[in-house]
Amino acid sequence: MNIVQITPGAGGMYCGNCFRDNALVAELRRLGHSTLMLPLYLPMTLDEADQSAGTPIFFGGISVYLEQKVALFRHAPNWLRNLLASPPLLKLAAGKAAKTRAADLGELTLSMLRGEEGNQARELEELIDWLQKQSPPHVICLSNALLLGLARRLKTSLHTRIVCMLQGEDEFLDALPSPHREACWRELAERAREVDRFIAPSRYFADLMVARLALRPDQVHVVYNGISLVGYDTLETSVNSTAPTLGYFARMCREKGLDLLIRAFILARKRIPALRLKIGGSCGPGDTAFVEECRQLLTNAGVLDSVEFHPNLDRDAKIRFLRSLTVFSVPAKYSEAFGLYLIEAWAAGVPVVQPRKSSFPELLAATGGGLLCDNDAESLAEGIADLAGSPEKARQLGNAGRNQVRQHFTSSAMAREVAKVLADLG
Repeated sequence: MNIVQITPGAGGMYCGNCFRDNALVAELRRLGHSTLMLPLYLPMTLDEADQSAGTPIFFGGISVYLEQKVALFRHAPNWLRNLLASPPLLKLAAGKAAKTRAADLGELTLSMLRGEEGNQARELEELIDWLQKQSPPHVICLSNALLLGLARRLKTSLHTRIVCMLQGEDEFLDALPSPHREACWRELAERAREVDRFIAPSRYFADLMVARLALRPDQVHVVYNGISLVGYDTLETSVNSTAPTLGYFARMCREKGLDLLIRAFILARKRIPALRLKIGGSCGPGDTAFVEECRQLLTNAGVLDSVEFHPNLDRDAKIRFLRSLTVFSVPAKYSEAFGLYLIEAWAAGVPVVQPRKSSFPELLAATGGGLLCDNDAESLAEGIADLAGSPEKARQLGNAGRNQVRQHFTSSAMAREVAKVLADLG
């Protein structure tokens, strides 16, 4: 099959969806499918080989913003737009984008969802013109539902099928201010009619989006996310035997529950005084103020000297980080569609403690790799202390998670299942 994968870049930020799509494209190519990966908005920052290397960035972030804010720019000459799409300027824009919030993006999001009727219609036509010069695609895969504004014109101009991944869009859309929030959901439901299949990363999120977009259940297929196991290749877990260590590895932000985990850590230390905390993951300009709040919380509790911060690690450093842990937790406060960080922890043989909400019960049931608890600091602390104080139990749960990841949550397993969905389109 000739497949086109369209994925928004996150600039200088590490992005789980980018990791997932990049790994998927690499595996689809290994399966023999001709797969083209096109980044939108900003460059992608990845911890594996960039599968979009050599392709242009469409819908350049600076132009998209100016087309929304300055009507005259929609008629700007190509030389100016090409200049604004240069890598140095997009890298600069990436730093600014890291500070944006959903609450500031209502008009722009709605315009993008309107596709050929939006202020960025010129960008869409340029994407189509470029694709028409390539081998005709059998299917175009959109990384998330926020790209559904592209579907209608792509489908009619290229005479192809459209598949859309579902990747936690509800959190972003629900954070938009009214009336843009309601308008975006309405537009999304309308544009969803153009899609031949949806792929959700969990049954939980599939059911949620079936309800919110009024989809038929048979339109949505569940394919669990997967990761490359390169580097996760030792036979046994490496539960820290010198000092029990709790770990967090995700974006350092309030939405991922870092402050909740810190409060749980402070409570857990009353039962396990030797417990340490390692905090890793993406930390951009928009996250620094919150991270300082977290440092102050730790300082006020007198435990800052038992905590390490490891922002923006590369892949090898991330794996070493994970393998140094006794127990892992990212108590996300929103309705997490999947949680790639759990798969990474299990691949390193580390058990998890997660709130009993969103996709977490489904993933824990599928792996047996940890404990579920109530969504509060006291319950998290109890589960963390249970595993931190019981090395053999932690090792057993970590091994269970690792074994299931190796069988069912690899990038190759994900690609095979996605390929089946695409092949079934005919």
